[in-house]
Amino acid sequence: MTRRSLTSVDDLLTAGLIEAAKADGLHDVGSRYAVALTPTLVDLIDRKDAHDPIAAQFVPTENELVHTPDENADPIGDHVHSPVEGIVHRYPDRVLLKAVHICPVYCRFCFRREMVGPKGDGMLSTEALERALDYIRSHAEIWEVILTGGDPLVLSPRRLATIMQGLAGIPHVRIVRFHTRVPVVDPGHVDQALVDAIRSSGKTTYVALHANHPREMTSDGRSACARLIDSGIVMVSQTVLLKGINDDAAVLAELMRTFVEWRIKPYYLHHPDKAPGTGHFRVSIAQGQALVSALRGTLSGLCQPTYVLDIPGGHGKTPVGAETISAQADGDYLVEDYRGAKHCYTDG
Repeated sequence: MTRRSLTSVDDLLTAGLIEAAKADGLHDVGSRYAVALTPTLVDLIDRKDAHDPIAAQFVPTENELVHTPDENADPIGDHVHSPVEGIVHRYPDRVLLKAVHICPVYCRFCFRREMVGPKGDGMLSTEALERALDYIRSHAEIWEVILTGGDPLVLSPRRLATIMQGLAGIPHVRIVRFHTRVPVVDPGHVDQALVDAIRSSGKTTYVALHANHPREMTSDGRSACARLIDSGIVMVSQTVLLKGINDDAAVLAELMRTFVEWRIKPYYLHHPDKAPGTGHFRVSIAQGQALVSALRGTLSGLCQPTYVLDIPGGHGKTPVGAETISAQADGDYLVEDYRGAKHCYTDG
């Protein structure tokens, strides 16, 4: 019998993932923010661990009802940079194409939590998708199209192939990138039909895998990623720095090494965005810089992600890793090695 995903607070209660005494408060959370856990994730949760890193990412808590004045329903400014439905054009040479706002799982820290889910912005209609493609066609500076949402890999192979064929006819688009959690949260969904669909444009295709803890990286997930990579798709990673989940140098090191062992290049380590009800996940930039510094020198360069902050208001990403070099008054530079020792460097 095929197991279904858990998609409500009542489902979580029946599965024993929340306590009955907390259900009333969590219904308030579930009525505002979408809930979904795949069978793969449910099986990964250690019910004996009150701080289980899988449960902490996907099982709702009443902390989500605590909102602070600096939080924003659109923390990275998608709407500010959306010229037509489904398109976000924040940077000159690339756009987001948000074809769907449904996900197989819903992260409790999601920066688009006000837009995704059954009550969210839904899926682009055929007409809206064509208008989005027309926008891309009319802007020759667009070199890369990033499919996100929502998780684009929840779409059927037929729908994905339709999108990719639309992009295939746009010569200035050279790169297509997908942002997804599917290979680790629902590995069986990555079948040959899906792989063929996302390769069908003939463009160079990247898949950015979102994973935040080594426990998410299972043998089935590795096989799903291998199906993508062996077909010629390049994979990179995205990770969100989260309090109580991966704000530990050893955990991050294991995760980054696992990515590389799976043939996935670590790409971004995101500072958490200020989405409503996510304050309990946030760490300080200073803490993030210390963690990234701890990885430098102790891990291969292949394992180093770029630590970035999405500037609130739609101003884009910027690297926020600690500086390791500073100019001196005499024209020389002071450079810090991975042990924290400082050295003088004379340029030229």
